[in-house]
Amino acid sequence: MALIDDHPVVRAGIRGWCAASPRPIRVLAEGAEVAVALAGPGRSAQVVVLDLYLTGETPAFADVSRLVAKDRRVIVYTMRDSQEAALTCMDLGAYTYLTKAEGERHLVAAIHAAADGRPYTPPGLAGAFGSDRRPGRPPLTPREVEVLLEWFQCESKAMVAESLGISVSTVNTYLDRVRIRYANAGRPANTKANLVARAVQDGLISLDEL
Repeated sequence: MALIDDHPVVRAGIRGWCAASPRPIRVLAEGAEVAVALAGPGRSAQVVVLDLYLTGETPAFADVSRLVAKDRRVIVYTMRDSQEAALTCMDLGAYTYLTKAEGERHLVAAIHAAADGRPYTPPGLAGAFGSDRRPGRPPLTPREVEVLLEWFQCESKAMVAESLGISVSTVNTYLDRVRIRYANAGRPANTKANLVARAVQDGLISLDEL
Protein backbone atom coordinates (compact mmCIF):
# COMPACT_ATOMS: atom_id res chain seq x y z
CA MET A 1 0.00 0.00 0.00
CA ALA A 2 1.14 3.57 -0.71
CA LEU A 3 0.05 6.36 1.62
CA ILE A 4 -0.28 9.96 0.46
CA ASP A 5 -1.12 12.61 3.05
CA ASP A 6 0.51 15.95 3.82
CA HIS A 7 0.23 15.53 7.60
CA PRO A 8 3.01 13.37 9.11
CA VAL A 9 0.95 12.66 12.23
CA VAL A 10 -1.89 11.27 10.11
CA ARG A 11 0.53 9.06 8.19
CA ALA A 12 2.02 7.81 11.46
CA GLY A 13 -1.42 6.94 12.77
CA ILE A 14 -2.38 5.03 9.64
CA ARG A 15 0.94 3.16 9.68
CA GLY A 16 0.16 2.10 13.23
CA TRP A 17 -3.32 0.90 12.29
CA CYS A 18 -1.90 -1.09 9.37
CA ALA A 19 0.77 -2.73 11.52
CA ALA A 20 -1.71 -3.59 14.29
CA SER A 21 -4.26 -5.20 11.97
CA PRO A 22 -4.77 -8.96 12.50
CA ARG A 23 -3.86 -9.15 8.84
CA PRO A 24 -0.96 -6.66 8.76
CA ILE A 25 -0.77 -4.23 5.88
CA ARG A 26 2.61 -3.34 4.46
CA VAL A 27 3.15 0.35 3.69
CA LEU A 28 5.54 0.38 0.74
CA ALA A 29 5.81 4.15 0.38
CA GLU A 30 4.45 7.29 1.97
CA GLY A 31 4.69 11.03 1.58
CA ALA A 32 2.93 14.29 0.88
CA GLU A 33 2.91 14.02 -2.92
CA VAL A 34 1.39 11.61 -5.43
CA ALA A 35 4.86 11.03 -6.87
CA VAL A 36 5.65 8.61 -4.02
CA ALA A 37 3.13 6.17 -5.51
CA LEU A 38 4.52 6.52 -9.02
CA ALA A 39 8.24 6.00 -8.43
CA GLY A 40 10.51 3.90 -6.26
CA PRO A 41 8.89 1.31 -3.96
CA GLY A 42 5.49 2.97 -4.37
CA ARG A 43 5.32 1.86 -8.00
CA SER A 44 4.49 -1.67 -6.87
CA ALA A 45 1.68 -0.62 -4.53
CA GLN A 46 -1.64 -1.88 -5.84
CA VAL A 47 -3.63 0.10 -3.26
CA VAL A 48 -3.16 3.83 -2.69
CA VAL A 49 -4.66 5.77 0.22
CA LEU A 50 -4.96 9.39 -0.90
CA ASP A 51 -5.82 12.55 1.01
CA LEU A 52 -8.07 14.49 -1.38
CA TYR A 53 -6.95 17.92 -0.16
CA LEU A 54 -3.15 17.85 -0.38
CA THR A 55 -2.83 21.47 -1.47
CA GLY A 56 -5.37 23.23 0.71
CA GLU A 57 -8.86 23.96 -0.57
CA THR A 58 -8.60 22.39 -4.02
CA PRO A 59 -9.60 18.72 -4.25
CA ALA A 60 -6.98 16.56 -5.97
CA PHE A 61 -9.34 15.09 -8.56
CA ALA A 62 -6.55 15.14 -11.15
CA ASP A 63 -4.42 12.98 -8.86
CA VAL A 64 -7.29 10.50 -8.46
CA SER A 65 -7.57 10.26 -12.25
CA ARG A 66 -3.81 9.94 -12.65
CA LEU A 67 -3.59 7.05 -10.20
CA VAL A 68 -6.65 5.28 -11.62
CA ALA A 69 -5.08 5.54 -15.08
CA LYS A 70 -2.11 3.63 -13.64
CA ASP A 71 -4.50 0.85 -12.54
CA ARG A 72 -4.19 1.71 -8.85
CA ARG A 73 -7.03 1.02 -6.44
CA VAL A 74 -7.47 4.45 -4.92
CA ILE A 75 -8.99 4.87 -1.47
CA VAL A 76 -9.79 8.53 -0.96
CA TYR A 77 -9.40 9.42 2.73
CA THR A 78 -10.34 12.97 3.65
CA MET A 79 -11.54 15.31 6.37
CA ARG A 80 -14.33 16.61 4.11
CA ASP A 81 -17.73 14.94 4.36
CA SER A 82 -18.85 16.05 0.91
CA GLN A 83 -21.41 14.14 -1.14
CA GLU A 84 -20.34 15.97 -4.30
CA ALA A 85 -16.66 15.16 -3.76
CA ALA A 86 -17.43 11.53 -2.93
CA LEU A 87 -19.52 10.99 -6.05
CA THR A 88 -16.98 12.79 -8.23
CA CYS A 89 -14.18 10.58 -6.93
CA MET A 90 -16.22 7.45 -7.60
CA ASP A 91 -17.05 8.70 -11.09
CA LEU A 92 -13.32 9.15 -11.69
CA GLY A 93 -12.74 5.50 -10.77
CA ALA A 94 -11.76 5.66 -7.10
CA TYR A 95 -12.18 2.36 -5.28
CA THR A 96 -13.96 3.92 -2.32
CA TYR A 97 -14.26 7.19 -0.38
CA LEU A 98 -13.93 7.56 3.39
CA THR A 99 -13.94 10.49 5.75
CA LYS A 100 -11.27 10.55 8.43
CA ALA A 101 -14.07 10.60 11.01
CA GLU A 102 -14.90 7.03 9.95
CA GLY A 103 -11.59 6.01 11.44
CA GLU A 104 -9.46 2.93 11.80
CA ARG A 105 -12.05 0.18 11.42
CA HIS A 106 -13.37 1.37 8.09
CA LEU A 107 -10.01 2.40 6.62
CA VAL A 108 -8.31 -0.91 7.44
CA ALA A 109 -11.33 -2.83 6.13
CA ALA A 110 -11.31 -0.76 2.95
CA ILE A 111 -7.60 -1.43 2.35
CA HIS A 112 -8.12 -5.17 2.77
CA ALA A 113 -11.15 -5.08 0.46
CA ALA A 114 -9.26 -3.16 -2.21
CA ALA A 115 -6.32 -5.56 -2.01
CA ASP A 116 -8.72 -8.49 -2.42
CA GLY A 117 -10.72 -6.87 -5.21
CA ARG A 118 -13.90 -6.67 -3.12
CA PRO A 119 -16.19 -3.62 -3.04
CA TYR A 120 -16.33 -1.61 0.18
CA THR A 121 -18.95 1.02 0.90
CA PRO A 122 -18.48 2.87 4.22
CA PRO A 123 -21.42 4.69 5.84
CA GLY A 124 -20.65 8.14 4.45
CA LEU A 125 -20.36 6.89 0.89
CA ALA A 126 -23.54 4.85 1.28
CA GLY A 127 -25.35 8.05 2.22
CA ALA A 128 -23.94 9.83 -0.83
CA PHE A 129 -25.08 7.00 -3.10
CA GLY A 130 -28.52 6.92 -1.54
CA SER A 131 -29.15 10.62 -2.12
CA ASP A 132 -27.62 10.78 -5.61
CA ARG A 133 -30.27 11.94 -8.07
CA ARG A 134 -28.09 12.84 -11.02
CA PRO A 135 -29.27 11.95 -14.54
CA GLY A 136 -27.43 9.53 -16.78
CA ARG A 137 -28.78 6.09 -15.93
CA PRO A 138 -28.00 3.82 -18.91
CA PRO A 139 -30.62 1.41 -20.27
CA LEU A 140 -29.57 -2.13 -19.31
CA THR A 141 -31.26 -5.25 -20.64
CA PRO A 142 -32.83 -7.68 -18.13
CA ARG A 143 -30.08 -10.23 -18.87
CA GLU A 144 -27.35 -7.65 -18.32
CA VAL A 145 -28.90 -6.74 -14.97
CA GLU A 146 -29.20 -10.42 -14.02
CA VAL A 147 -25.53 -11.12 -14.77
CA LEU A 148 -24.42 -7.92 -13.04
CA LEU A 149 -26.33 -8.61 -9.82
CA GLU A 150 -25.22 -12.24 -9.76
CA TRP A 151 -21.61 -11.10 -10.03
CA PHE A 152 -22.03 -8.88 -6.99
CA GLN A 153 -23.06 -11.95 -4.98
CA CYS A 154 -20.31 -14.27 -6.24
CA GLU A 155 -16.59 -14.45 -5.57
CA SER A 156 -15.66 -15.16 -9.18
CA LYS A 157 -16.98 -14.98 -12.71
CA ALA A 158 -16.70 -18.77 -12.88
CA MET A 159 -19.27 -18.98 -10.08
CA VAL A 160 -21.55 -16.59 -11.98
CA ALA A 161 -21.24 -18.75 -15.08
CA GLU A 162 -22.09 -21.91 -13.15
CA SER A 163 -25.06 -20.29 -11.40
CA LEU A 164 -26.58 -18.94 -14.62
CA GLY A 165 -25.64 -21.84 -16.88
CA ILE A 166 -23.49 -19.78 -19.23
CA SER A 167 -19.78 -19.62 -20.03
CA VAL A 168 -17.24 -17.34 -18.36
CA SER A 169 -16.71 -15.73 -21.75
CA THR A 170 -20.41 -14.87 -21.92
CA VAL A 171 -20.28 -13.42 -18.40
CA ASN A 172 -17.39 -11.19 -19.49
CA THR A 173 -19.32 -10.13 -22.58
CA TYR A 174 -22.32 -9.01 -20.54
CA LEU A 175 -20.17 -7.16 -18.01
CA ASP A 176 -18.23 -5.45 -20.80
CA ARG A 177 -21.54 -4.32 -22.32
CA VAL A 178 -22.63 -2.87 -18.98
CA ARG A 179 -19.35 -0.97 -18.63
CA ILE A 180 -19.68 0.39 -22.17
CA ARG A 181 -23.23 1.55 -21.47
CA TYR A 182 -22.12 3.39 -18.33
CA ALA A 183 -19.14 4.91 -20.14
CA ASN A 184 -21.41 6.13 -22.92
CA ALA A 185 -23.66 7.71 -20.29
CA GLY A 186 -20.67 9.63 -18.94
CA ARG A 187 -20.43 7.50 -15.78
CA PRO A 188 -17.46 5.16 -16.26
CA ALA A 189 -17.30 2.04 -14.10
CA ASN A 190 -13.92 0.41 -14.58
CA THR A 191 -13.87 -1.72 -11.43
CA LYS A 192 -16.29 -4.02 -9.65
CA ALA A 193 -16.56 -1.48 -6.85
CA ASN A 194 -17.53 1.21 -9.37
CA LEU A 195 -20.21 -1.06 -10.84
CA VAL A 196 -21.58 -1.69 -7.35
CA ALA A 197 -21.70 2.07 -6.84
CA ARG A 198 -23.58 2.58 -10.11
CA ALA A 199 -26.05 -0.20 -9.30
CA VAL A 200 -26.80 1.30 -5.88
CA GLN A 201 -27.16 4.78 -7.37
CA ASP A 202 -29.56 3.50 -10.01
CA GLY A 203 -31.67 1.43 -7.64
CA LEU A 204 -30.68 -1.93 -9.13
CA ILE A 205 -29.63 -3.24 -5.73
CA SER A 206 -29.78 -2.00 -2.15
CA LEU A 207 -26.90 -1.91 0.30
CA ASP A 208 -28.74 -4.47 2.44
CA GLU A 209 -28.58 -6.94 -0.45
CA LEU A 210 -24.80 -6.72 -0.83
